[in-house]
Amino acid sequence: MSDATTHLLLPYILAAQAQKHVTHNEALRILDGLVQLSVLDRDLTAPPGSPADGDRYIVGSGATGDWAGWDLNVALWTDGAWLRLPPRTGWRAWVKDEGLLLVYDGAGWVGTTPSELQNMALLGLGTTADASNPFSAKLNAALWTAKTVAEGGTGDLFYTMNKEAAGDDLGLTLQTGFVTKALVGLFGSDRFRLAVSADGSTFFDGLSVDNATGIVDQPRLPRFKAYTNYDNYVGVGTWTKIGLNNTDTNDQGAFDAANNHFVAPVDGTYLFGATLLYKINASATARMRGRLVLNGTTEIRGSLGEISATHVSLATAIWLQTMVPLTAGDTVELQGYFRVADGYFAADHTAFWGCKVG
Repeated sequence: MSDATTHLLLPYILAAQAQKHVTHNEALRILDGLVQLSVLDRDLTAPPGSPADGDRYIVGSGATGDWAGWDLNVALWTDGAWLRLPPRTGWRAWVKDEGLLLVYDGAGWVGTTPSELQNMALLGLGTTADASNPFSAKLNAALWTAKTVAEGGTGDLFYTMNKEAAGDDLGLTLQTGFVTKALVGLFGSDRFRLAVSADGSTFFDGLSVDNATGIVDQPRLPRFKAYTNYDNYVGVGTWTKIGLNNTDTNDQGAFDAANNHFVAPVDGTYLFGATLLYKINASATARMRGRLVLNGTTEIRGSLGEISATHVSLATAIWLQTMVPLTAGDTVELQGYFRVADGYFAADHTAFWGCKVG
C-alpha cells in the first residue's frame, strides 16, 4: 500500500503511526499550497529575499540556490522553509503579476487561450472591450503582413471593411485625446472622402473622389476668378491697380473684392493668370502693359507683359500667367500701365484668376 495519495502526494496516516498529527499537518500544508493555486511570479530563478508565509512561485528555468533543480516546479514558502511541489499534467495556476492563467501540459506551463477564437462577444487586447467598442486594443504598434507563397499563402494582403448601404458610414476615425481630427472613408455615400476638423464637430472636406467617375475634387482648395464690371481708366506712365470688384468664383473667400487683391490663406505655391483688354480713350497709339504685384510693392518675376503695336479698341489684349510661392497673408494684385497715350482696361473682359497648386 502506498504511503501517499496518487495526484497530490499527500502523506497518509498509517496504522500504529506515532505522532499522527505530523503527517496530517503535512497533508494540510500541501493542500493549502496547491488548492486554488495562485503564484506571484513564474520567471524567478532564485528565491526572493524576504518571502511571506504562504508565498508561491513557479520556478524559472536554470534555478539556483534553494531552488536548484526545481525548474518549472511550484515553490511554497511555509514554516520558514521552501517546499517543492512537482506539477502534474493538467494543473492550473494563476500568475498574479501577469494576470495570466496557465496550465501544465506535462512539459511546461502554457497559456490557456484557445487556439481558435470564434463568435466572441467582446475582445480586449491590453484594455477592456465594451458594448460600444467590442474589439479594443491598447498598444504601441501593430503589424499586418501577407502570408507568403512558401507558407502556403498568396503573398497578397487585403484588409476589407464593409458597410450595409451607400447611405451608411464606413471609415477610419483619427483622434487626438479622443477628439476626432480627421475622417477617411465613405461617409453618407460611396464617394471617398478625407475630412478634417479642429474641434471634432465641424468638418471640412479636403479631398473627395467620385466613385462613379474617379474625378478628384478638392472642395477647400483656395481658388478664385475676379473681374471688373466697369472700365478702368489709367493715365500715362503710372502703374495702377485694376478695380476687380466682382468674382465668378471665390472659394474660401480668398479674393478680397473690397481691396481688389488676392490674400493667400495658407503657405504654398500658387498659379495666377490675368487678361487685360484695351479700350480706347483718345488715341490708339497707347502702349499697354500689365503685371502682378506682391504685397503692393514687388513685381512678381515672369508676370510682366506689354503690347507695343497699334491697339484695336476692345480687341487688343494681354494675357499674363505665372507661378509664385506665397506665405499666408501675402497679397497679389493686378496692375495696368499705359505709355504714349492713356486708355481704359475694359469692363467684364479684364479679369484675374488663381489657385493653390502645391
